Amino acid sequence: MQSHSPADLSITPRDRRFGRDAPQDRHWLAGDPYQTAIYNALSVTFPKGEAFFVESVRAFRDGTEPRLAAEIAAFVKQEVMHTREHVAFNRRVTDAGYDVGRLEAAVDGRLAVIRTRPAIASLAVTMALEHYTAILAHALLAYPAHLDRAEPETAALWRWHAIEEIEHKGVAYDTWLHATRGWSRWQRWSVKAKVMLLVTQNFMVDRTRGALDLLAQDGITGWRAGWGLFHAAFVAPGLVRRIAGAWFAYFMPGFHPWNEDDRPLIVQAERLLATA
Repeated sequence: MQSHSPADLSITPRDRRFGRDAPQDRHWLAGDPYQTAIYNALSVTFPKGEAFFVESVRAFRDGTEPRLAAEIAAFVKQEVMHTREHVAFNRRVTDAGYDVGRLEAAVDGRLAVIRTRPAIASLAVTMALEHYTAILAHALLAYPAHLDRAEPETAALWRWHAIEEIEHKGVAYDTWLHATRGWSRWQRWSVKAKVMLLVTQNFMVDRTRGALDLLAQDGITGWRAGWGLFHAAFVAPGLVRRIAGAWFAYFMPGFHPWNEDDRPLIVQAERLLATA
């Protein structure tokens, strides 16, 4: 199965390092504990999660067309660097006084369950989560004001990551099409849809629990913590609200991540990065 990505797409690993020379404020995003908690909870998942993505895609790279094989190789390089930078970012989170042990244990638990299933299930989970990261990246770059009041190095990290998530957003999906080329369209859609629903449930529950854990370490609990998280995610700046339509698109007939070519957002974000 050949790649369905744009013919002139370049998946370019950008070897950059962020925030190595300065401490990170506890509430690095506009002094806001709620927005900071959302990003921190997400970042904790990345090192082990992205290693899992690489493992899942690599398991099905044999027999792919040369172009898709090259895209898989570039995807792996990007994910390895994302892991390195989020390990460093997460270290700054702990240096700021947070204990992320429970959040990491939750990631370990989810991955342990997934790894008891066949390899194709891991690829389906990866494909669903890569769609999440791609549509979150789109929203982040489409509304750059979300990070305007963040610490500059940290804002640059998240924009850099978002650029590369958009670039390789079709790799896991095309690998899935290759791996399931002998399946009927109905079988492929049915598994894809069921896995996305399960992934969505776990993603929302786990990230909410993680953010609430971090807020509790700030002394913010109960209704105040719940309302603050809801407001940040769905009202203002409302990053989660902004991905709803793109999430539903995953279930539509003929869906492919590159049905929307959002590379102009990459050009815009690279201009911001050039000044960072």
